[in-house]
Amino acid sequence: MALNTRPVAASMNDTNYHGGMIDNLNKGVGALPEPISPAQTQGLGWRLLDEEISLPAAVLYDGVMQQNLQWMQSFVTQYGVKLAPHGKTTMAPKLFARQLAGGAWGITLATAQQTRVAYAHGVRRVIMANQLVGKRNMEIIGQLIADADFEFFCLVDNVDGIDQLGRFYSERGQTLQVLLELGAAGGRTGVRDAAQQDAVLAALARWPEALQLAGVEIYEGVLKQEAEIRAFLQRAVTVLTELAGAGQIKRTPALLSGAGSAWYDVVAEEFAPARIGMPLDVVLRPGCYLTHDVGIYKTAQAQIEIRNPIAHQMRTSLKPALQLWAYVQSIPEADKAIIGLGKRDAAFDAGFPTPAQIYCPGDALPQDVPAHWQITGMMDQHAYLQIAPGDEIKVGDMLAFDISHPCLTFDKWRQVLVLDERYQVVDIVQTYF
Repeated sequence: MALNTRPVAASMNDTNYHGGMIDNLNKGVGALPEPISPAQTQGLGWRLLDEEISLPAAVLYDGVMQQNLQWMQSFVTQYGVKLAPHGKTTMAPKLFARQLAGGAWGITLATAQQTRVAYAHGVRRVIMANQLVGKRNMEIIGQLIADADFEFFCLVDNVDGIDQLGRFYSERGQTLQVLLELGAAGGRTGVRDAAQQDAVLAALARWPEALQLAGVEIYEGVLKQEAEIRAFLQRAVTVLTELAGAGQIKRTPALLSGAGSAWYDVVAEEFAPARIGMPLDVVLRPGCYLTHDVGIYKTAQAQIEIRNPIAHQMRTSLKPALQLWAYVQSIPEADKAIIGLGKRDAAFDAGFPTPAQIYCPGDALPQDVPAHWQITGMMDQHAYLQIAPGDEIKVGDMLAFDISHPCLTFDKWRQVLVLDERYQVVDIVQTYF
């Protein structure tokens, strides 16, 4: 039996439709389809190198993911801070569960729909690192926070949004926890200056029962230079300290959160000392560490391991755990091979996939590819692989590709295979974009 990792009618239903547009839970908060269990998967006995998988396919390496998980958890533990990885990277509840079981404090998400998916799969603490806007989105969150065991936070940065939230949750007799988002000039959301901040705080004061200020949030990734990032982080600490001192933070401990996948070490360095003066949960939100990559995040991680003493002293590093496998399907010219992989399968916004290994069916194991091989272009379902005349490659060979920017690869797949060191399929991770 071969596995096609694309969605098929027999294995899908409306609740797993892209974007949630066809969604039989759209008016409620029921359970989503049960994930495929590892026991079910292992019972199938599929092995990638035996050509029992329909290619192209996205795969995750089980051992590498586990090492990455342990690395990041060790890092945040040494700073005494907490981890709420950004789930929008994978939108894979099995991976959320793995991160939580490994010590994560919660999961970060970006939308009400994403939050609903996480809740339906057992996640009980979410930072929605975004503003909550719109009636249906507010209804979804209202249904979720009716569960006293579910802790939820969203961001506020403007008076109109606060009044809309306050009116909605006041009418429902509910209380929503919010974080004051600080922003940088020319950046994304977030209050820019003291006047905007004062207006937001005054608006929150109009809704003392419906809206409770739990802390401060920032996203430093809109800035590029370390000095300006540190200044931004220090501003956040100052604002939080002032709000806590004035009794305006209603959660104990207060919450201070930031950190994407590129500057999480700097955030830890600047935020961790704030714990000394008050009860405080410092929560970092990197999303790409579990799978990592060979592109933008590999470069960022290398800089972290140079500049950060704790990362520098750790004996291991993050490694890429996500690959795409595809067949060579044509060699129309002596220096060009056409691969059955395209923009529908892989991220290309931060560089084309990088050929890593080649496997000729029947051989013992894959081999590293020549250093001069590279993807020079991609179409929807085809990739152009530059080779050299006489290179050992033929139609039917299997190629493994590393990627840059895992976020925009995960969202192209509904099922991702998890492989052990023997290339045996040990689990199937489903995504819910």
